[in-house]
Amino acid sequence: MKVHTRQDYMQRIDRVVALLQVAVEQGGELPELAQLAAAAHLSPFHFHRIYRALAGETLGQTVARLRLLRALHLLAEPESRVTEAALAVGYETSQAFARAFRQAFGTTPSDMRGQRERLGEAIERLRQPPAERDARAAVLKVEVVSVEPFRVVARRYVGDPRNLDQVYAGLFEWAAERSLLDRLDGIYGVPHDDPRDVPPEQCLFDCGLAFSGTEVRADGDLQPLQLGGGSWARCRHVGSYDDLYDVTDRLIAGWLPGSGYVLRDELPFRHFLDDPEETPEAVLRADIYLPVAPC
Repeated sequence: MKVHTRQDYMQRIDRVVALLQVAVEQGGELPELAQLAAAAHLSPFHFHRIYRALAGETLGQTVARLRLLRALHLLAEPESRVTEAALAVGYETSQAFARAFRQAFGTTPSDMRGQRERLGEAIERLRQPPAERDARAAVLKVEVVSVEPFRVVARRYVGDPRNLDQVYAGLFEWAAERSLLDRLDGIYGVPHDDPRDVPPEQCLFDCGLAFSGTEVRADGDLQPLQLGGGSWARCRHVGSYDDLYDVTDRLIAGWLPGSGYVLRDELPFRHFLDDPEETPEAVLRADIYLPVAPC
């Protein structure tokens, strides 16, 4: 079957951007996720992950960029009005538009209105998305492995991923109270959300411990969770665990196109090989697992 190339994936992203651009220019409702995913021939399950990795920005950032780009064109027209431009591109108030404009350009729409040279420079700046990240992806070593299904005892956490160490500390205390630390076989994590797409305080993350020997019974607010099964693209990261979201982007943007694989509708997971409390941040190791299947 066809192996999807990077050019093929980028053409899919371009179709999504085109749909968003039409919606912004017409001042209508933005397309639903299912419509955008269908236009890109991507599963809605992984759409946000693939889009962000390849476009270099989140879907929300693309919409904001396209709105400002359209507003710049409107402000270049004779007799243009700031309020009309704001409403035309989807801002509810001129104040919200002014805040976004100042954040992007360091000035107000009124100051820039009618100044064709400055507007032209700003338009060129927003015309393209951020630089693509695949240039750094070549250094990643990726292997496709078969992972037998296994179970972990997990605690579901909703909140800023930067606070996950506290959740894992609680899991270790739970295991110590039950004399399970000698049977500890692995530390795992399943990110349901990405703090670049979802407000950090709303991010969902499953923190899990695997144990050898007989099955460990989950109790209290813990739950059994099955991971693995099927084929997985595995990539090892060395460094801060805070960088794992960026490394996953590089894996999708740099390795997936041309790999001969596509993503399966399953959440990726992480295998943490070191304890941040005992290992310097620069040498922390973690394996990222992406669910894949042959094209």
